[in-house]
Amino acid sequence: MSADLLVTHDGPIATVTLNRPDARNAYSEEMAADLVRAICQCDADPEVRVVILTGAGDAFSAGGDLKAMREQTGMFAGSGAELRDRYHHGLQQVARAFETCEKPVVAAINGAAIGAGLDLACMCDIRIASDRARFGETFVSVGLVPGDGGAYFLSRVIGFSRALEMALTARLIDAAEALRIGLVSGVVPAEALMGAAQAAAMSIARQAPIAVKLTKAAFYRGYQKDLETALTMAAAFQGLAQRTSDHQEGVAAILEGRKPNFRGQ
Repeated sequence: MSADLLVTHDGPIATVTLNRPDARNAYSEEMAADLVRAICQCDADPEVRVVILTGAGDAFSAGGDLKAMREQTGMFAGSGAELRDRYHHGLQQVARAFETCEKPVVAAINGAAIGAGLDLACMCDIRIASDRARFGETFVSVGLVPGDGGAYFLSRVIGFSRALEMALTARLIDAAEALRIGLVSGVVPAEALMGAAQAAAMSIARQAPIAVKLTKAAFYRGYQKDLETALTMAAAFQGLAQRTSDHQEGVAAILEGRKPNFRGQ
């Protein structure tokens, strides 16, 4: 990992921090590659049950690095064909990593989430925002399109019409509006953000890990399937879940009036 990304562990929770505060956590090639690596490693780590994603400093992520865009360096260098391939094999790998991650990811949005930064937040499963956060799908304001997969993710979070309006106007919204339209599930004072994200993560981490994984898969796959396919998948997942030790432990804990001790088995 480069210094552009930090990963810390606290029990079952891994916290991934975008760490380019001087650039408002704008993407670099190194940070994008590190983010893919970090998410994949957390997903493969049996000790990690939930991931928190946040930004260092006063921004979550400002998206693309405007200086690199102007100078056409780094991830913005080369011809149109080269840029297409670089997106496909570079930045878009971030979207693929989040889409295939079986463990829940909570975004703790500490400040501006702009362009690719907003799309990154939408790749997470749950979003909690500071009251200082601002959001914008601003690609058209610099003559670009959401090449990182934003059209896919944003429309699934807030609906097609609202997502398209944000994308076509590049309008910025505050945390209160983000809560109203369902972009985030909670807004808290800035100083309470990480505590709120950790509480949300821990409330998930306390649940049966296999059931959490299967439930996340059922929701995401069901969203993209017809009803009969979704029902068939749900039955298969439930058949797996009902024969886990964690299921037996959960039932026993309720009947015995105690907290369950889930082991991911």
